[in-house]
Amino acid sequence: QVQVVESGGGLVQPGGSLRLSCEVSARRFSIYAMNWYRQALGKQRELVARITNGANTDYADFVKGRFTIKRDNGANTGYLEMSNLKPEDTAIYYCHVGGTMGDAMIDYWGRGTQVAVSS
Repeated sequence: QVQVVESGGGLVQPGGSLRLSCEVSARRFSIYAMNWYRQALGKQRELVARITNGANTDYADFVKGRFTIKRDNGANTGYLEMSNLKPEDTAIYYCHVGGTMGDAMIDYWGRGTQVAVSS
């Protein structure tokens, strides 16, 4: 069984910072990629950032230079460090992981953590 749990969300003023965490509890699950998505009210879910086993990272244009994705492979934990937050960053942020369990390729979603940017 794989569990993906996000934490670290909250209310922050514009220009502020937050650090989201994603903890993956799994037996025999080898993570290849860890992704952060977000979904604002009334909008579709969108990819924010991605990191692979090789530490290759990719960011959506709207967060480049402000957000940093990191991963602690040994602890199966990932982070999304967000700075210079804007009101338009308000959304539920979801952690999504993809990898293998045995011969099967599978992926899991967390339930999300709310980020609100407001003065």
